[in-house]
Amino acid sequence: MEMTMLILGWIGLYSPLALGAIGSMIGCLRGGMAACGAMLEVERGYGRFVGVAAMPSSQTIYGIVVTMTLPAALTPENSPGIFVLGVMCGIALTFSATAQGAACASAINASKSKPEVFGVSLAPAALIEGFAVFAFVFALVLAGRLPQ
Repeated sequence: MEMTMLILGWIGLYSPLALGAIGSMIGCLRGGMAACGAMLEVERGYGRFVGVAAMPSSQTIYGIVVTMTLPAALTPENSPGIFVLGVMCGIALTFSATAQGAACASAINASKSKPEVFGVSLAPAALIEGFAVFAFVFALVLAGRLPQ
């Protein structure tokens, strides 16, 4: 039983980083595909498309910070909390990054034919980032409450 708890702790410890990275990969893929398509249709302004496509990568950074904040000394007492906190934070980061990738792709598609909407078209992606920040901050707060 003790070994099972420790295994769950290790899964939870790595989950924010792993799941955040998976979501970032999917989100950046979606944005990157839209950016590649947009670059074929416009004559200039490629850099902004690439920058927008990279926005979902921030969820990996949040996952790294949460992983580094969780207690590294796993015990049977703190492993269940680390598991639940890490997995739930990782799931939130995954969904956030994939949704942000879709919002970024939409922003790229809208602004390629109407460049004046570029800034305002990023608002949905920024809102989605806010939800990732909520998951990130509360994971940090709750990590401080885990038994050592």
